[in-house]
Formats: sequence, structure tokens, C-alpha cells
Amino acid sequence: MNTDCEHSIRYFNRYTNQLETESVYGQGFLKWAYESVLGRMTTELIVKRALFSKWYGWRMDREASRTKILPFIQQFELQPNEFLESPETFKTFNEFFFRKLKPEARPIQQDPGLVVFPADGRHLGFADLSTVQSVFVKGQRFDLQGLLQQASLARRFERGTLVLSRLCPVDYHRFHFPVAGRNGGEKNGPRLINGSLYSVNPIALRRNLSIFWQNKRYLTEIETEDMGTVLFLEIGATCVGSVVHTHEAGKQAAKGDEKGYFRFGGSSVITLFEPGSVRLADDLLAQSEQGVELYAKMGDEMGRKEG
Repeated sequence: MNTDCEHSIRYFNRYTNQLETESVYGQGFLKWAYESVLGRMTTELIVKRALFSKWYGWRMDREASRTKILPFIQQFELQPNEFLESPETFKTFNEFFFRKLKPEARPIQQDPGLVVFPADGRHLGFADLSTVQSVFVKGQRFDLQGLLQQASLARRFERGTLVLSRLCPVDYHRFHFPVAGRNGGEKNGPRLINGSLYSVNPIALRRNLSIFWQNKRYLTEIETEDMGTVLFLEIGATCVGSVVHTHEAGKQAAKGDEKGYFRFGGSSVITLFEPGSVRLADDLLAQSEQGVELYAKMGDEMGRKEG
């Protein structure tokens, strides 16, 4: 990805097989908040704090917010024929934001050897996290212990395979299981790791990758039959009203089952596999090696089980 903050955000679209420019919701505010001195001061004092996001989420829950729905659909060229319910039925913008889709709009790859993307978005994949020298800009690396907040897990996954899936406000905002497995093991549901709520847009991430281990997040250990433990994290962000988990902890999940959803705001999920358990898709690896995100939809191939 180009590190010049004046340039547009570019990603590679798996379906058109070409580089495209991202339509950024609130781009002017993001540039001000993360690229100007006054904006960065305001972000530290106000924007990163939970109260700001709760206030914005409250606005999106008001009935008056429904007037934003149709202009949003038109501006970002969404496809209402994919929606499970018609746009006119949503009472607030937030209801529209975490809308469900028709099952046929996001078919799940059924080949048992495949793992799938857990969400619509722009994805980066790293086959061996310990060898990654830069993410977004030179010198930025993942701090796995900071991300997981558990030293034993960090040691176990330090050579693991990581996929970062970044959701924009224009995306489908429900997230799903990338593999079949038990949700959180026998007893443990998602573990809350509290933190701030910075934006996860590349405008912010180019300056500071540590947003991922500073932001509020949830960590789930998915226990599988043939891939060991798969870690799954939902990362909160500015204006994310809340993360809602819809799948019961301790229960078995099929690949592609819904795990939960984000209320208003763009965010990210991270999937982390044990070393040697998965081979990522060729296009994901090829684009990530160039620092370019790959756009792909939930349910499509993310990789294949090894062995």
C-alpha cells in the first residue's frame, strides 16, 4: 500500500482482478483527526474514548437517522437485492448497518479442506508472523503479546499464520466462523480485553499499527478437530457502538455460521492459526507481500488446511 497519506487508499479486488480505489466514509474527518496536529490532539482527548463512540452510536439508533439510509446506499452503490429485508423496513441507520443478507448472497465454500474469510473486507495475510518486517509502512510489526495479553498464547502462535480483515462502514458487518469448531472451548466465551477506540482505517494505521493492541477487543479460542486452536479477535474502533455476539459460547459451530456483528462503524477481525496448520490463498499472499489489501467476501476461500 502506498505510504503517502495524500494518495488514495488502493486495494486489489479478487472479483475484478484489478486495483481499485477505496470509497472512504468520513475521509475528511479521518485525515483531519490523524494527520493534523489539532486533529491528533482531539483524537487523544475525545475521539478515542468510549463515550464518543457511545454518543455516535446513540445518534445512529435514533429514528431520525433512517433518512441517511437511501443516500448511503446510492453513494456507495450497495446492492439491496442482497439484503434479507428491504431498506424501507429499517427503523434506524444502525438497524440497516448490521443488516442480514440472504444466504445466497454469501455462499460458504463447502470443500472441507478450505477455510473461509470470516467477513467482507480488505484482507492482509501473513504465512509466518515471526518473519513479517512491515505492515502498512516500513518498520511496523505485530506485537502478539500486546494483542493477546497472554504470554503463553503469544509464544504458541508467534510463528503462526495471521489474517487481518478490515471492514469499512460500507461493508456487510456481520462476522462468521472461518472454520468449524467449538466456540470458545467447553466453557470460555469471548474474552474482553479493554482499551481505546481509535479508527482502524489505513489513514490511522499508517501512523500507528499498535492501534490493534490498544483498542478494545474480544478474543475467542475456537477448538477444531483437525487444525488445533484458531484464535479469533473482534477489534473495536471509533464509532463502533458495540460488538454483539450471537453464537452461544461453548457450542459447536459450522464453518460460515454467524458469530456476531458490529454496530455502527468500521472495524476489523483477526484470525490466527497455529504454525503449519493452513496455507493461505495465493492471491492473498501475493498482494500482502506487496503491502496491498485483497478485497474478498465472507465465505470465499481464505486458505486451505495443511496435511
